[in-house]
Amino acid sequence: MSRICDICGKHPMTGNKVSHAKNHTRRVWRPNLLKIKTELDGSTVTLKICARCLKSGRVVKKV
Repeated sequence: MSRICDICGKHPMTGNKVSHAKNHTRRVWRPNLLKIKTELDGSTVTLKICARCLKSGRVVKKV
């Protein structure tokens, strides 16, 4: 299962976790993905979208 938003393409970012003693270890920031049922071209589909796309109204959640 890929962790990519179907609308905007947001994906996991990598970087360093830095402690107070300046020790660096690798870590991953993952997007806040939600499985949402929506209607596209008259049919119901399930999309994985990030919370920002849902909040901004790019996708209308089917109730």
